[in-house]
Amino acid sequence: AFLSTIVYSLKISPLIEKISDHKDFKKLLRTRNNVLVLYSKSAGAAESSLRLLSSVAQEVKGRGTISWIDCGDTESRKLCKKMKVDPNSKEKGVELLHYKDGAFHTEYNRAVTLKSIVAFLKDPEGAPLWEEDPEAKDVVHIDSEKELRRLLKKEDKPLLMMFYAPWCGVCKRMMPSYQQAATELKGKYILAGMNVYSAEFERIKEEYNVRGYPTICYFEKGKFLFHFDNYGATAADIAEWLKNPQAPQPQAPETPWADEENVVYHLTDENFDKFIKDHSSVLVMFHAPWCGHCKKMKPEYEKAAEFLHVASDSPGVLAAVDATVNKALAEKYHISGFPTLKYFKDGEEKYTLPHLRTKKKIIDWLLNPEAPPPPEPAWEEKQTSVIHLAGEDFRESLKKKKHTLVMFYAPWCPHCKNAIPHFTTAAEVFKEDRKIAYAAVDCAKEQNHDLCKQEGVDGYPTFNYYNYGKFVEKYTGERGESGFTTFMRTLRERDHERVGKKKDEL
Repeated sequence: AFLSTIVYSLKISPLIEKISDHKDFKKLLRTRNNVLVLYSKSAGAAESSLRLLSSVAQEVKGRGTISWIDCGDTESRKLCKKMKVDPNSKEKGVELLHYKDGAFHTEYNRAVTLKSIVAFLKDPEGAPLWEEDPEAKDVVHIDSEKELRRLLKKEDKPLLMMFYAPWCGVCKRMMPSYQQAATELKGKYILAGMNVYSAEFERIKEEYNVRGYPTICYFEKGKFLFHFDNYGATAADIAEWLKNPQAPQPQAPETPWADEENVVYHLTDENFDKFIKDHSSVLVMFHAPWCGHCKKMKPEYEKAAEFLHVASDSPGVLAAVDATVNKALAEKYHISGFPTLKYFKDGEEKYTLPHLRTKKKIIDWLLNPEAPPPPEPAWEEKQTSVIHLAGEDFRESLKKKKHTLVMFYAPWCPHCKNAIPHFTTAAEVFKEDRKIAYAAVDCAKEQNHDLCKQEGVDGYPTFNYYNYGKFVEKYTGERGESGFTTFMRTLRERDHERVGKKKDEL
């Protein structure tokens, strides 16, 4: 009767599953892959936790499960003993444990707040929220557009606002300096932070030109004035800038490689064919000014060119083509990634080579120019269950599927190469499900540049989840097969719940 009174008076969410039998608990762990369990020494000790967890259960419906085991109850006591859990040993008589994919994962030891528990259940492997860091207590953490508008309206002090994404590496590296500055400048300036990576903040991102993370905006009396773009700043740098805030100075444009002093022959759409005919052995590096791998390779390529330039019996010459300027050549030779090395013999294209990254490898190869081993077929050329999309058919293809996880990638990106086999295997798991798709977009292809930019891709790989073609959120979970399949399985479980089916039908 006492328990019924508590349940009734608290209006505990029916989404919280009360378990007392070991078989029922095993079934729960077998059929749900993301379970947070409240163990309590008594029903009374669980009161405040159950009130909070009722709100959590509503927020994570379909993505996570909340369960309650009352170890003070005669029947449940055996279950607690079997699970080796004793909430009596805890100060408040309660313990929160998390189970993932049918097994114990971790003790929940983050902030016991609605926001933190919800964030944890949405990404159990993810880092704690920024506001959970005690060092960030003086940063004003903003959660909604309404809160942001209110802050801008009422705050008279100069305000610096960091718009960030939780997965962003640059943001994470900058946060310690930012929060230290917030503490040191407290009372004079306001330093705030807002996680705007989800789709609900599109209007904010548009308004303040958030094209990548972090984007830091400076306001005076609620009015946006400048961007702050020194992402390597120390707390002292931030304080110094705030004394005299100014718009970022335009950076001097980089000198094109062709305009620098070097002995590499820089070819264009106009002179390429003649040069190739006039030189019997030519190695050509197709590059792009923004390409990091090209910049790393450039010094070695120049050293090799100098060596060949002075050699009495040179095996060839080195040339380069800026493929972003000389688009006719890039198209003619099907250049889709950078750098791409091609070897021309007696006026004809002979080989496309893997990157010869050092002076020694370049010269050694030219002394004995052999065909490279056949390249592995591109991902999209292989028979897999991943759908490969391009700019023109992207949205229409997605509209046909209820749930689509899209991987935006570049073929040269090491993190992408690591993720591709896992993503492909996950697609295979769901190949019979007509409502689910795993798709991929090669952002290195020129036809996809605008699409990738439009879909918010600012690094590789980027994973976006779409519902019938509409962007819902970025996927920030694990990049292994388990992470990709668990994410999709959770969505299907939610679908099954809605139509009243059992989750173990999956």
